[in-house]
Amino acid sequence: MRISAVIPFMLLLSACGGGKEAQRGGPPLVSADAIATKRFVDRIDAVGTAFANEQVVLAAPVTERITRVNFGDGGYVARGQVIAVLAQGQETAQLQQAGARATEARQQLERLDALRSRGFATRAAVDAQTALAASATAQAAEARASIGDRVIRAPFGGWVSLRNISTGAVVTAGTEIATISDISRIKLDFTVPETLLASLAVGQGIDAVAAAYPGRPFHGTIASIDPVVSAQTRAVTVRAVLPNPDRALKPGMMMSVRVESKARTSLSVPELAVVGEGDKSYVFVVDKGDKVKRTAVTIGARQDGAVEITKGLKPGQRVVTEGVVKLTDGMKVALTGARNERPAAAGD
Repeated sequence: MRISAVIPFMLLLSACGGGKEAQRGGPPLVSADAIATKRFVDRIDAVGTAFANEQVVLAAPVTERITRVNFGDGGYVARGQVIAVLAQGQETAQLQQAGARATEARQQLERLDALRSRGFATRAAVDAQTALAASATAQAAEARASIGDRVIRAPFGGWVSLRNISTGAVVTAGTEIATISDISRIKLDFTVPETLLASLAVGQGIDAVAAAYPGRPFHGTIASIDPVVSAQTRAVTVRAVLPNPDRALKPGMMMSVRVESKARTSLSVPELAVVGEGDKSYVFVVDKGDKVKRTAVTIGARQDGAVEITKGLKPGQRVVTEGVVKLTDGMKVALTGARNERPAAAGD
């Protein structure tokens, strides 16, 4: 009775052990795909700062009282438009006095010229009066210039800053009256390591994204490259220009910059297909009989989950894309996926 009870138990253990051996001895399941081609580009990522196309701070040239302010918060002003006017009563009086002296001096000079032509005036007297007339004219011009300095005009069209002054306020020389910014275009400055200078050129396109508009890329072109490399950072400043017709971009914004160059079409494999060992890279190529061959490859750029293969593979070959960790060179594999399955035999 005891022997008959032990025998079935041993047979059961033998069957279980045989199943595990069969499972361990079977080819591993992997996925494989034909080598594809993909467009790759070299990409430079940087962070830049936005600047206005043109920007100027208008300040009071002298200490004086403001008699008129001619702009609103954030409004647009045209080129030559009067922004503010400072008191100019004293300068106007000086202009009138200088004008009167200049008129009198010119009239006296005309009389002396007439007398000299008849021999009743000396050349020295005429020369002295000529000097007096020129001096009076210069004083009048100086007074007009002084009046002109008290009229603040926009040097170009743009948008003014928020107004912080009011009519009647007394400002000192150098006090800011308004900041005018032309933001129809934005200058975007960013730095690039000197090792990447060969990948940049004037006229090259860029894409930039601001934190305020995360889903909206702004397109522009490189306008200039600083001819001097910083000795401290070993980087060069690059300036791009971005159209800004809706004035969405503001000076001072920080923007992420992407520059693409050297576009090309190359062989590519998924990143999971590449096995790295030290400074070398390998893939498993599926050969005849569903056996894999460990093949050394030279890789290039990595982009969107794909790896560029510059050397080691040929078009049409199939590589293992999933399951590479359980493979060794020359191992037979079982391919998964509908396109890799063999048709079932009759009666299966």
